Order: sequence, then structure tokens, then C-alpha cells
Amino acid sequence: MLAHEAKPAEVRADCGMAEILYGERIGRDAKLMIGCAAVILDATRDRVLLTQRTDNGRWCLPGGRMEPGESAAEACRREVLEETGLTVEIVRLSGIYTSPHQVTQYRDGETVQVVALCFEAIVTAGSPRLSDETTAVDWFTPEKMDSLPMMSDHATRVVDALAGHSEARIG
Repeated sequence: MLAHEAKPAEVRADCGMAEILYGERIGRDAKLMIGCAAVILDATRDRVLLTQRTDNGRWCLPGGRMEPGESAAEACRREVLEETGLTVEIVRLSGIYTSPHQVTQYRDGETVQVVALCFEAIVTAGSPRLSDETTAVDWFTPEKMDSLPMMSDHATRVVDALAGHSEARIG
């Protein structure tokens, strides 16, 4: 199945606090939610910083929901600081990701189609630490990431950022 094709209706993936639902144009009935995530590379660009989620144990890029009144870059920096204790500088937008065939349904019934903005970032201050949303924070090579239980699509976002294209990937 190609990435842009819809999966069968109502296929579910449990992600802890929420479930991912798939179906033909299932996003029509959902609210849009803007999310931001950071691909934070080490100085050699060989490793990326990942966090392990408290709610489901999966590894992911630090990030989260953009709040009203903040820019996308501000949201990304805030989420990284909250989840890792690190202050980052946004280097560039590496990709924009969304699918009309996928929604996230939270335990309270809220259903959203996520529009995820992914930024490449570098650490400017701080030391990695845990938060109430994370059980681990560590650096991984892309090869090591292949063996980790990860949130869907986050490995693709790392590959896209490492490719270093002059324009952001839109998918």
C-alpha cells in the first residue's frame, strides 16, 4: 500500500492516551490540530534525540500541540523544553505531514486530523532530563532507531530531516 492510500476503515492503533483511526477520508469529520516536533541532531549529525513516552512506551521526537497565541517555532521550542529540559534553536522546517485518511481519537472523544510541522533543531542550552511525559531521553543513530518501538511516521520525519533537502517535504 502506498503512503497516500487509505487503509481499511476503522483500523486502529493504540497509542496510549489516544487511538489512531484509518479510513477513507475519515478526517472530514475531525477537527484540525497543529502539532510541532523537533528532529534534534547531535554535533556530528549522526544521532537524533528521542524521548520515550510515559503513556505507551514508544519512542518519538519531542513535540506536541501548538497552543493559541504562539508561533509554530515557539510551540516547538516550548514542547522540547517541557519534554527534555533542552533549549533549542530552530534551524529549518524539514517537513509538513498530514493525511485525510488518518485521525487521532483521544480518550475524551476528541477526534483530530493532525497537521504536523517538523523542524530540524540544535541544542543551545540545558541537559537532557525526564518529564511527566517521558520515561527516557537518549540519542540514537537512524540504524538503531529501526529496532525501537516508535510512534508511527517519526522515523520517516528523521530520514527527511537528515536528507537535508532545501525545501520541506510535504506529505
